[in-house]
Amino acid sequence: MTSGRFSRRQVIGGAAATAAALTTTSLRSDVPIVHEVAILTFKFEPQHLRVHVGDTIRWTNHDLAPHTATADQFGWDTGEIAKDEIAEVIVTAGMETSYFCAFHPHMKGTIEIL
Repeated sequence: MTSGRFSRRQVIGGAAATAAALTTTSLRSDVPIVHEVAILTFKFEPQHLRVHVGDTIRWTNHDLAPHTATADQFGWDTGEIAKDEIAEVIVTAGMETSYFCAFHPHMKGTIEIL
């Protein structure tokens, strides 16, 4: 049974772990990340992404039909993505954040740039 008290070692260890986590989080904006989007059963999964400038968004088509990821105002486009193919876009400041599939306009996704 514990008394509800923490040892000095536990407190120091917890503080060190918290500091390490905060340091890693604060460096996040300097390290680009690849965000995976699966195209499956005529949907983008996930439909909403939270990204940073410099990150990469990678779409992989798992459907038999070809698809695209195309910005609503056509500012960027992956081109046709056939079954089992991959297409990527690098996130830039001011890029359009709503997109759809040019072949299947009911398929929609959004990007939130942090």
